[in-house]
Amino acid sequence: MNKKIIVGLVQYSPVWEDKLSNQQRIKKLIEQTGNIDLLVFPEMTLTGFTMKSADFAEELKGESYSFFLELAKIKKCAIMYGVIEKGKNKNFNTLVHLNNQGKIIKTYRKIHPFSYSKEDKNYGKGKDIVISKVQGFKIGLSICYDLRFPELYRFYGKEKVDIIIDIANWPDTRIEHWRTLLKARAIENQCFVVGVNRVGSDPYVNYNGFSSVFNPMGKELLAVENKEKIFDVEIDKALVNEVRENLPFLKDIRLI
Repeated sequence: MNKKIIVGLVQYSPVWEDKLSNQQRIKKLIEQTGNIDLLVFPEMTLTGFTMKSADFAEELKGESYSFFLELAKIKKCAIMYGVIEKGKNKNFNTLVHLNNQGKIIKTYRKIHPFSYSKEDKNYGKGKDIVISKVQGFKIGLSICYDLRFPELYRFYGKEKVDIIIDIANWPDTRIEHWRTLLKARAIENQCFVVGVNRVGSDPYVNYNGFSSVFNPMGKELLAVENKEKIFDVEIDKALVNEVRENLPFLKDIRLI
């Protein structure tokens, strides 16, 4: 079992509501990458943060899956991406985890739709926390606006995850909230936090990225503004164990 993994954060500028163009952009970005164990993409990876869920929803094994399946096989790495998942009654803003063979390992449906942009009118609410694994690392999954609700992450802390991942389309006007909340989630849960945000703009807002990684003590390992690129960070499980052993705060959690 590996004690270290390399996570690649894909910070890019998607073309609004254009899946094919975004597939081509991602293919070009991927050419830059070396050895990576896990590639993480922003929320609603191939569409941008659209409220037209009926127009862009797809089955879990639809167009987006086919694309990322091939990517996982080519790069021989696990992948986490965002997709608009077709549901029976409502569609969902979903994070999909594929292993390095392209098999779906876990799916997480966003628990907190962003009512400010009427996401709650166009998407259903997820009900379950989801913990996945990559090479023995326990990973708690979340999407964008979830980050504002620490109650969710306390369950991940209670389960002693090694990494929390949040994929987002977080606008530049509130980027300091993003940065502060990522750091807070790392400190309070004594784990690594990986936040992957987009850059560029859509018809409504602008994005400046600041995809980031914080370690279990809240130290910033990566924070990149505006650049469209894939950034990789090594994550060491030994540090998680060390912090939790030396500062056993998680043992005192009371979820009342």
